Amino acid sequence: MVLTNMSYYAIPLVSVMFSGHLGNVHLAGATLGNSWATVTGYAFVTGMNGAMETLCGQAYGARMYRLLGLYLQSSLIMSAMVSVLISIVWLFTEPILLCLHQEPEVSHAATVFIRYQIPGLFAYSFLQCLLRYLQTQSIVIPLVVCSMVPFALHIALNYLLVNVVGLGLTGASLAISATFWVSCLMLLAYVMWSKEFDETWKGFSTDALNYLLPTIKLAMPSAIMVWLVRLHLSTTHVYTCRSLIGFESGQM
Repeated sequence: MVLTNMSYYAIPLVSVMFSGHLGNVHLAGATLGNSWATVTGYAFVTGMNGAMETLCGQAYGARMYRLLGLYLQSSLIMSAMVSVLISIVWLFTEPILLCLHQEPEVSHAATVFIRYQIPGLFAYSFLQCLLRYLQTQSIVIPLVVCSMVPFALHIALNYLLVNVVGLGLTGASLAISATFWVSCLMLLAYVMWSKEFDETWKGFSTDALNYLLPTIKLAMPSAIMVWLVRLHLSTTHVYTCRSLIGFESGQM
């Protein structure tokens, strides 16, 4: 699981590093955008889907295997709903950052970097559901494969989109979205076609709607706790970006 978590954590960082070759403003914008995406999106859905560890763990321990599939489906629905709300916030990233007294150039660069991650947000939130579903069943090797392979692809994709095609921050952001979707589809295909999950995955069912509200009630406290931790850590990045662009301005 360490390799899996490190791979997903490093995916946005690779795009930030490639953005750094475009200039200090692009680096500051990508760093700020990454922090903003983490605080307002990735950290929240990660914490939110932590509820699945409790729900699926209890169901698996009680040998109520069908419940795992229903909890997975209710979590996928919840994640889609929350991702829509977060996407709306991301669309207004630039005016929000300007209200927070960030530099206009950096705010615009951060907006470009984060806006094209909106498709990837949905993939990442679905990924978190699938990860918890598999973890509670002690499935490890497929998680490693479905994180390391996309990560390797992500490096090549960044080089292609940023350096070869010349899409700049847009390319770096699109690479994040594409990588998350590749990983998500790999895991989803494994769950749906592997015979290991015959008892826990019975296909999509409307019964999952009955578990949506309990899942949300358990997910919100977990989401808020993780969000507060990431908010504290990401505050440093905001001041780093301001210092970086201020240093560059002083050298001109």
